[in-house]
Amino acid sequence: MKVKHLGALLLTLLTFFACDETTNTLGMDMLPDSDAMSAHTMTFDVTTQSIEAGAVYAKTSTGYVGKFTDPEFGDYTASFLTELNCTDDFKFSDILPDVYEEYYDGDTLKGRGTLVDEKVRGLRLLVYYDNWFGDSLSACRMSAYELNDTWIQERHDENTRYRYTDIDTKKYKGRLLGRKAYTAYDATVPDSVRNATDSNGNPTYYPCVIFNLDTQIGEEIMEKNRAYEKGENNYFANADNFIDNVFKGVYVENDFGDGTILYTYQVALEFQYQFHYVDSLGVALKKKVNDENGNIGDDSTYLARQSLFASTKEVIQANQFSNSQKLTEKVNEKEWTYIKSPAGIFTEATLPFDEIYAELSQDTLNAVKLTFTNYAEKNNFEFAMEAPSYVLLLRKQDMKTFFEENQIYDNITSFIATHNSNGTNQYHFSNIARLVSTCLNEKNAARIKAKEEAGTSWNEETWNAQWNEENPDWNKVVLIPVQLTTQSTSSNSSVTTAVEHNLQPGYAKLQGGSPEQGGQKLTLEVTYTSFPE
Repeated sequence: MKVKHLGALLLTLLTFFACDETTNTLGMDMLPDSDAMSAHTMTFDVTTQSIEAGAVYAKTSTGYVGKFTDPEFGDYTASFLTELNCTDDFKFSDILPDVYEEYYDGDTLKGRGTLVDEKVRGLRLLVYYDNWFGDSLSACRMSAYELNDTWIQERHDENTRYRYTDIDTKKYKGRLLGRKAYTAYDATVPDSVRNATDSNGNPTYYPCVIFNLDTQIGEEIMEKNRAYEKGENNYFANADNFIDNVFKGVYVENDFGDGTILYTYQVALEFQYQFHYVDSLGVALKKKVNDENGNIGDDSTYLARQSLFASTKEVIQANQFSNSQKLTEKVNEKEWTYIKSPAGIFTEATLPFDEIYAELSQDTLNAVKLTFTNYAEKNNFEFAMEAPSYVLLLRKQDMKTFFEENQIYDNITSFIATHNSNGTNQYHFSNIARLVSTCLNEKNAARIKAKEEAGTSWNEETWNAQWNEENPDWNKVVLIPVQLTTQSTSSNSSVTTAVEHNLQPGYAKLQGGSPEQGGQKLTLEVTYTSFPE
């Protein structure tokens, strides 16, 4: 049994070896004695460097807002914009009771409806958050603006990069809706309220930053909706019409304070109305007070609120992150590399595919291991960032399409590793053999085609140099901090349903860098099977 070309053999034998390291002797007892195989291990050098992440694709329902300064990486700021969803064919009359009217039905006084009138008694913008990074007591101020007409024009433009974190959110700022001072942990809320639950044990308190808006905004929305019910416009037929013609959305930024990043999960527009207390017959109840003549008081009323329009996954939400110049300084350090989120630094690794082909073209790859080790740094900063829990190893040339197309790692050209924080402080990829075979097969297919076209003028060395020049990223992978979304299955296991850029603060300092400038090369460990000639 002779094996001459790695490219022709890789895909076949990877079926036996690539996925399971415990099957590296599978099938050997079926081969003749003269074809006995032997397994070996060889190591190759891997060079790494830090690269600036730049703008990253961020299709997420979480909005980040705040400013945080780290002594190592400098400051970064986060802001976001979001549209508010409107359900199809929305009508206020469908969700509000009728205005209360007294009338006689025979000898019985009855009431109809509980609404005092159709006036908007209060309007609030609520920015809900479920977590934060940094100092929970840091004094900050948040400003909220309605989006302007520029947003309306560009939201329909397919070339607008609003899903990327370099979006210029400030150019979409319209009228100021309000400003509000806040701390992530609101110390004015008593524990009895903070820890309260309903009859089912669910919490009734949800942290949020509240903006009291001009009620005229609410009146304008209601007026347009009355016209819609009369068939005079189509503004509430769907979310797009609502955004284009009624309420464009909200831009939220931090304009004072440093030390906290809020993770918001919803922005809602909440209306307040006045209602009658009524009895079982629908009759308005009177206040239990008497005047000097013994007459009972006026009708008893109360105010109630209802969130009618809110940010959801069906409408656009876009985050903007900006980093200080200090981030670039960290990228330029050559003694090691970094990964830093959000939208900060990735580690790029150049894999020795040509060397592997030259050494092992007559052998079979069983397993290829690559490990990134991070330094266990001592940081006395009170709110130090931690190493990201998950990283994605991905071909550099696939970075854009992987996230834009919402791909899931396939263990062929994309792999996930979990940070081993309790042991080795490593991100370990136990077998990327299928990545190596994919890249080598890709180049080999191009070589065969080019050789056929060149005929007698074929020059292997010249073609190889030209290929590497025209395809500079073919042998490069990138280590990227990511977040995973998983879903439980009926068999009590879980499957990954989404892989997204990690937009929460985190970093790791990794061994590697430029050997010529104080760094060190990493080791790629290749286990392969040899066949005798």
